[in-house]
Amino acid sequence: MTRILVRPRPWPRHGWLGLFLITLFWPLTWFLPGPRTHFTFFPLWTGLVLTLDALVWRRRGHSLLTRRWQAFVGLFVLSAPIWWLFELLNWRTRNWHYVGRELFSDLEYALLASLAFSTVLPAVFEAAELASTCSFIQRFRHGPRLRPTRRLLLGFFLAGWLMLAVLWTWPRYGFPFIWLSLFFILEPVNAWLGHRTLLEETARGDWRSVASLWAGVLLCAFFWEFWNYWAFPKWVYTIPFVDFLRIFEMPLLGYGGYLPFALELYALYYLVRGLLGQRDPYLRLAS
Repeated sequence: MTRILVRPRPWPRHGWLGLFLITLFWPLTWFLPGPRTHFTFFPLWTGLVLTLDALVWRRRGHSLLTRRWQAFVGLFVLSAPIWWLFELLNWRTRNWHYVGRELFSDLEYALLASLAFSTVLPAVFEAAELASTCSFIQRFRHGPRLRPTRRLLLGFFLAGWLMLAVLWTWPRYGFPFIWLSLFFILEPVNAWLGHRTLLEETARGDWRSVASLWAGVLLCAFFWEFWNYWAFPKWVYTIPFVDFLRIFEMPLLGYGGYLPFALELYALYYLVRGLLGQRDPYLRLAS
């Protein structure tokens, strides 16, 4: 029997660019005197996004960037307004605030923050695609079936609005619903409009996309909190009841909020794609 040797794919050029950006802007984010994060955050996280994309391409032969660069750029464009939505909800809960915000005018802050926020969506989806290439994700291919029945969708929708009402009325107690309410509202909306949903996959017992999103967002959570710790300006948390056992600035239990946050990003993304008439899946989280 002849054994066929498969040569590994070479490291792509955009991957080298990503590694260069991380190597340059990581130490600047931590060690440059005075305010620096306002100009280092975007290139640092763009570097991570490009590096993750290169890893996906090397493992799979295609990636978010190489499949369609226009849609890849669109992730950055859509990311900022999506995160501003969470900033609006945080205006009510006050769970985090930015040390150093006072150094900038309102216009400067809005522009610089939007640039930083533009990396959230591509980072999470790139990390999720990388997670989807790992063998352990295949264990979630056959799980319990959660079908988008009429009763389930209506229950999700009403529960989401109830969560949002509790959050807004009693923010001290309802603050966790920042990371739950939008998914419960938008997943039924996407289903009713014929957009892509996670429930399409869980109806078959396939939880790989959910697992990929969870693994990917936890990877991003590590780097968000890790790089933020010695940065300036930076964010800090004031979370009721769970403000103990901090890992970097984030309380340990606060990391749990990242899991439903990833599902909210997925629902928000496919809501916008569907409204723009883009019906192809683009993300490949269950392959």
